[in-house]
Order: sequence, then C-alpha cells, then structure tokens
Amino acid sequence: MTILTSDTSYFAGHLLVAMPGMPDPRFSKAVIYICSHTKDGAMGLVINQPMDEISLPELLKQLDIAPGEHANDISVQLGGPVEQGRGFVLHSSDYVHEGTLVVDNQLALTGTMEILKDIADGSGPQKSMLILGYAGWGPGQLDAEILDNGWLTVEADADLVFDHDLDAKWQHALGKLGIDLSLLSDTAGHA
Repeated sequence: MTILTSDTSYFAGHLLVAMPGMPDPRFSKAVIYICSHTKDGAMGLVINQPMDEISLPELLKQLDIAPGEHANDISVQLGGPVEQGRGFVLHSSDYVHEGTLVVDNQLALTGTMEILKDIADGSGPQKSMLILGYAGWGPGQLDAEILDNGWLTVEADADLVFDHDLDAKWQHALGKLGIDLSLLSDTAGHA
C-alpha cells in the first residue's frame, strides 16, 4: 500500500480502490486506474463498471469500422462521469503509436480511431479495454480524498487491470493490499 504524505510523488500507474463507505454512489466499489496525476490534477479510468448498453462490435459499426473476430473479446467500460461520449483504450504497452500515452512499463492509453481500427483487424495491443468517459480531479482534490479516507492506493498490474471478472476486481484489489474487508472503517483518523 502506498502511504500519501505531503512529499509523496504522484499516483500515475496506480489503482484507486474505493473505501466501503464511499459517499459518491458513482464510485461505490470502484477500482480506478490513474493515468495522470500532477500538481494540476488527476485523470483516471474506472475499470470495473461495464457498459452493458453497447458492445465493441456495435460501436465499431457505428464508426464505419468493420469489426474483426477479436472485437467480441474486448469489454466496454464506463470510465467515469466526465465526458462519457469520449473514448479511450487502456491497453498493454506492447502497442505504442502516435497519440499513445505510455503510463508505465505495463500499461498505456490511446484515444485515437487508429487503435480501434488496429483492434478490429487484429493488429492492436495484446490486452485492451475500451472505456467511455473518465474520472477527473482538480489540483489537490484527489490527494485530499485519499487523506480523508475515501480511497486506498495499490500498484497496478496488468493481470488485475484486465481481469474479466469485473465484479471481483474490487475485492482482488483489496486482497492485493492484504486487507481484511471486515476491518475497514469508512471514517478517517487524524492525529
């Protein structure tokens, strides 16, 4: 587990795990991959909330891209409440093209049509998920939420991020921290 202090580096490449008492129902049991975290704010993608309303093959057809045989293997997630019409592909770092943000040595983020075409024809990344929308925080906001006991942080790994058992990701992320869920409190303690 990463402990946040006033001199801690930023959390890009980590997971946020919602505490059981998360007051915002949009983030209840959410696991969020942090793509960017600077002094100017943070941006992350919820990785365990499926969008059952649309599939990747349907979306590709809407974009006039012929869905290939691999399109059915890729889930579509609701990445957060901000700009839900905007799409991102969170993927393994084996795929890097113009417009790709390499977050760490395992994961990258691309928001171009080119990656959708590459996924459709089978030349895309080995692992990926399409995410619509994102979660965003202003300067210092995420740090304050962590200090107020809203989130736990854990280093991300590709196995957890791309796990197809979305209902279990929250518990798996907590398990990675070695935390017994019954011992978690939703109130912050300050000395």
